[in-house]
Amino acid sequence: MAAADARKGQSSQNQPHTHRSRRLAALNECIPLSVRLMSIIVGMLSIGTIVITFSIRWLVSSYPMERVDQQLLEQADLVFPQMLNTDVNTQNGFTSYYVKVYNTNTGSSAVMLQPVLKDGVISSPKLPDNGSLDGHELGVPFTTPAVVNTKNVVGVPDHATMQFAECPWRVVALKGLTKSGKGEFQDLGIVYIGLSLGDQIDVISTLTRFCIMVSIAVVLLGGSLGALVVQRTLSPLKRIEKTAAKIAAGDLSQRVPESGESTEIGSLARSLNSMLTQIERSFHEQEAVTQKMRQFVSDASHELRTPLAAIHGYAELYKMQRDAPGTLERADDAISHIESSSSRMTVLVEDLLSLARLDEGRGVSMNQRVDFTSVMQDSVDDLHALDPDREITTMQLDIDLSAPRKPKLSETPGPLPKIALTGDATRLHQVITNIVGNIHRYTPSDSPVDIGLGVIESSRTPEDLAAMPQDGDMLETLLQGARKSKSSKLLSMYAVAVLRDHGPGVPEKSLHNIFERFYTADPSRDRQKGGTGLGLAIALSIVNAHGGRIYASPTEGSGLTFTIILPMESGTD
Repeated sequence: MAAADARKGQSSQNQPHTHRSRRLAALNECIPLSVRLMSIIVGMLSIGTIVITFSIRWLVSSYPMERVDQQLLEQADLVFPQMLNTDVNTQNGFTSYYVKVYNTNTGSSAVMLQPVLKDGVISSPKLPDNGSLDGHELGVPFTTPAVVNTKNVVGVPDHATMQFAECPWRVVALKGLTKSGKGEFQDLGIVYIGLSLGDQIDVISTLTRFCIMVSIAVVLLGGSLGALVVQRTLSPLKRIEKTAAKIAAGDLSQRVPESGESTEIGSLARSLNSMLTQIERSFHEQEAVTQKMRQFVSDASHELRTPLAAIHGYAELYKMQRDAPGTLERADDAISHIESSSSRMTVLVEDLLSLARLDEGRGVSMNQRVDFTSVMQDSVDDLHALDPDREITTMQLDIDLSAPRKPKLSETPGPLPKIALTGDATRLHQVITNIVGNIHRYTPSDSPVDIGLGVIESSRTPEDLAAMPQDGDMLETLLQGARKSKSSKLLSMYAVAVLRDHGPGVPEKSLHNIFERFYTADPSRDRQKGGTGLGLAIALSIVNAHGGRIYASPTEGSGLTFTIILPMESGTD
């Protein structure tokens, strides 16, 4: 229990300290960065000037003291013999030395030399009259306070004189020796020789005041310059702050002004701009996805409503007619319509589920070895079976580098070349089947079709391909890379498939819409042909999942041409 109480007491004692630390940390976080930097600058300048001031004061105070001690010791042998052999007035305003002698023979003390200050103020060191050293050593200078005598002063002495008179003295005690007539040295006692430290103290005080004023000026000037430097240095951060506020308000097009590339602010600005670009792109993509999802839900609801309404209507008709005499054929016709509508709805739901899986990144297996030639040949056979009278021409595609300005994709009639790649065979077959199904449904059965396959090598990487817009410029860019790739060691290989019909085609303004979900150039005609409007959208998602690209372009004359580009492993053929 005692130990528990002790721990509780110690914990209660630590809690106030913890709370204070947290409050200080919270207060520090509330202080702006510029204020903290200015506080650091002013603090460092103050500490520096204080250290310099005390260093100068110490140097100035120690060096003059050493000079006074040296002067006392050097002049002692000259001052005292001269005093003994010369009639000197003990009060002399033209000397700075103080001399006092203690005669051991008579046991008395006498002042031999006494400086006199302005207005008759007399300042003398406090010394014993009995020749005692008071713990000091002979020949070793020591400091003693001053005794001020103003008896002979007329009027009131000025402050500076009194301040000088009150300054301590530096004194050295020596043995007083003199030669007798017989040439022998005679001990007179103790001789005290002193010099006032007033001049030194005045110099130190003046220098200290000067250092303090200079320090204050340095701190003020340094603080002002520091404030300008901090303000200018933090101005990019202020701009970043303003830009961030605009972005927070919803303007994602804002960018941070860039600074020098080698600076931290410049690096931060580049990183922020890169991040903002990605955020803006993602936001717009999310908006586009949201818009497409809304459109998708709306279109799906609309498309599902039609077969459901047909099923419901024919079911009601069947119930009304099933008990009436002679209506068996009409009942069978209603059931047939119900079956047709339910089949259409089943296909539509399957396509919707397939698109949903593709949107989530599922439903495509990328670890299969796909014989792409066999996939294309199966589509040729399927189209032959659907339209026996249709003329189908197979071609081998290659790069024609003989063009003077830009290379072209040459087409040579013949069997499809052998090409294999990595991907999902079932899904790639679905892509070609959807395109062939559109050709069968929307073009005359006797119109010719051209199907080509080939491989191109380009210096453009699959990452470059994924970033390209899905139009004719994409193939042209790859072919331009093919011209450069002749001198390049690192090549990327792509399988290119072309499916071209010569039917009525699609208006050029609608080419970029045909891969949208539920888009049909002629909805009434599409329903007659049994399409759901999702086939090309599924084909686009599958090709994108393989890292490839697909686009449609008008056929020369009339018709529609689909071009599919899929990345291959280097060296695959």
